[in-house]
Amino acid sequence: MGGTGERGVVSTACYIARLNGARSAMPMRRARALCPDAVILPPDMSAYRTVAESIRVMMRELTPLVEVKSIDEAVLNLSGTRELHGAPPCVVVARLAQRVERELGVTISVGLATNTMMAKLAAGIDKPRGYGVIGSEAREWLADKPVRLLPGIGKAQEDSLQKRGLVKLGAIAALTPEEALRRLGPRGPELVARARGEGSRKVTPFHPVKSVSTEVTFTRDIRDATLLERELWDLCEQLALRLKRKEVSTQGISLKLRTASFQTRSRAMKLHTPTVLPDRLFQAARSLLAAEIGDTAFRLIGLGSNGLAPLDDADPPDLADEQTQSRVAMQQAIDSLRSRFGKAAIQRGRALGDRSE
Repeated sequence: MGGTGERGVVSTACYIARLNGARSAMPMRRARALCPDAVILPPDMSAYRTVAESIRVMMRELTPLVEVKSIDEAVLNLSGTRELHGAPPCVVVARLAQRVERELGVTISVGLATNTMMAKLAAGIDKPRGYGVIGSEAREWLADKPVRLLPGIGKAQEDSLQKRGLVKLGAIAALTPEEALRRLGPRGPELVARARGEGSRKVTPFHPVKSVSTEVTFTRDIRDATLLERELWDLCEQLALRLKRKEVSTQGISLKLRTASFQTRSRAMKLHTPTVLPDRLFQAARSLLAAEIGDTAFRLIGLGSNGLAPLDDADPPDLADEQTQSRVAMQQAIDSLRSRFGKAAIQRGRALGDRSE
């Protein structure tokens, strides 16, 4: 699943495709070469968000302590809920998985453990449709696993640990505090604790939003200003929608451009007042784009927030611009129509015309 164009990338791959070497973030051309018989499907983010939110509702019926990590991952704290549900957590999560499959038609993998890190590892034991429980045997279970199994350890850190003779997690877990400091530095003791399956991070239901952004990579390089502005308008609509979904507004914008030669350019602008209106975002972003276009061909354009504010602060009445409230009302009407009938139900004029694929 992913983009089918010349520069498309794999969003995700089924397990059979993975056995043939396909993986997320791989160029689609490479994936097609590895899996010539594969069926390529375009992503449907609207459907994914709907299903994800339905699953979160089910989770919050079990406990208010639900931390959403991403669209397809969440952590629940079920401590003290046995009497409430009339069953231990191992039964509760199994029932959750069965309910999701029965009511939504999708399968999930669940893991149960004494901390968030081990729960994540437990969920990955028997994917797809996995069910894993790791209790007091966590250290023993981890001992013969490669160091890269721990979340957050990438290839570079794995290579560094292996050069120190630390190939398995059991070898790290056996280090004394003094050895950990000497061989691994200030964060050594923390790594030793994780290698033993220990963790104290709490489930945090709410995280403050720090930034909101969106970008697109073109199938073919674009140097035409009209086409670039059309892509920019689409990003402004996307950014405005994402801001509203996160219940924030932005006090400024940042524009990101990547040239055909892979040079990255960026510009930023502060707005007079916070906004979630695509029109205002576009007006500011277009001026930033105009300063960069020239005769340059671009392969990517991105737009991000620059300083967030509460949604209630967005687009206040402006004596210097009597049309502000009219634009707010019009955008609310557009949002309402699209929520019922989809984005294609109503379009602004500047969004029409031949688009870059």
